[in-house]
Amino acid sequence: MAEEEYGKGVPMVISPQMGAIEAVIEDIRYRAQLIARNQKLDSGVSATGVSGFIAGFVFALVMVVIIPMFVWKVM
Repeated sequence: MAEEEYGKGVPMVISPQMGAIEAVIEDIRYRAQLIARNQKLDSGVSATGVSGFIAGFVFALVMVVIIPMFVWKVM
């Protein structure tokens, strides 16, 4: 029976069901963007970490020690 139906009719193109695959691809793309953004932020913070610490220390020193000395006229 199978030999009788083989080769008969017009071949049709069936559209594939790509919904699930596209959803997984979008999820992977979203996660990759989050990872890339996190790595950029981390590299930016590590590149400016030492200078930021020094600037913060100097600012804290000025606010806690130097300005009160001028206000209380110790210097």
